[in-house]
Amino acid sequence: MEFDFNNAANLIFDKLARWGQALVKMLPNIALAAIIFVIGLFIAKFIRKIALRLIGKVSHNVTLNNLFATVIYVFAVGIVLFTALSVLGLDKAVTSILAGAGILGLALAFAFQDIASNFMSGIFMSFRKPLKVGDVVKLKGYMGKVKEINLRDTVVQTFQGHLITIPNKDVFQSPIENFTTLNKRRFDLDVGVSYGDDLDLVKKVTLEAVKDIADISKTSPTTIMFREFGDNSINFRVRMWIDSAEQGTFSKVGSEAIQRIKKAYDEAGITIPFPTRTLDFGVKGGVPLSEIALNTQYAPENDDPNDLGMDMDDSPGDDQ
Repeated sequence: MEFDFNNAANLIFDKLARWGQALVKMLPNIALAAIIFVIGLFIAKFIRKIALRLIGKVSHNVTLNNLFATVIYVFAVGIVLFTALSVLGLDKAVTSILAGAGILGLALAFAFQDIASNFMSGIFMSFRKPLKVGDVVKLKGYMGKVKEINLRDTVVQTFQGHLITIPNKDVFQSPIENFTTLNKRRFDLDVGVSYGDDLDLVKKVTLEAVKDIADISKTSPTTIMFREFGDNSINFRVRMWIDSAEQGTFSKVGSEAIQRIKKAYDEAGITIPFPTRTLDFGVKGGVPLSEIALNTQYAPENDDPNDLGMDMDDSPGDDQ
């Protein structure tokens, strides 16, 4: 069977001719779709600017604001593109593509759920604002100053100089101790004095000693609370409010308070007792060590290596 080149060429030309006719018929639709797409892009950009301005009034996180504005822009461009393709009669194909993309997106969401969870937590934190850069906080057992707040994690620099990166999911779901919110911290100092000291005098001397520390609050008074009768002392707690959240100021106030109280107690004759122990001797106890008779007699040395320490009485009477 011979191949007919003329017939094949005619079929090809007929097919191309039909395509050409269909293209000519679709030219108005193509032009309309192009116009819709171009105008739609300008509208989408305008919507993005408006959205960025409105979101900026609610959130001051520049990264988050740009993210939301970009999402709105992409959504608007998607609507424009779908409309333009509908004019060309390709909306069914686009619907199938979107359905496949949705299934793929769902699979990716399950695969990267931890990342997505941290990401969403970062978004919620940007609106709630439980902390900000520069705050002194305690998160997940780490205390320090917030250095960065990203969409995925929060970076805290501890007072030992370590940088701790905490996922936003953990930050969002855990208690946050923010010491900067009120810009005030309380320093609790536990002290013990002798049972023989006058507690009224102790209270007066203690308050007088710490009242002139520079960083102690002038609006929140220092208080003393007697807490317990200890083994060797009467224990109480000095509560001092500090008008700063900085750890350096906090530690400085504590150090200065200890020095001032010790010096004031020495001048006033107030005793900070040492732990004492009473030792009883004798079978029943209650016997002083000086009355215990010490056995200072030593057994004679035995140089015989064969002597096992068992003395045998070989008297003549034993043989009978």
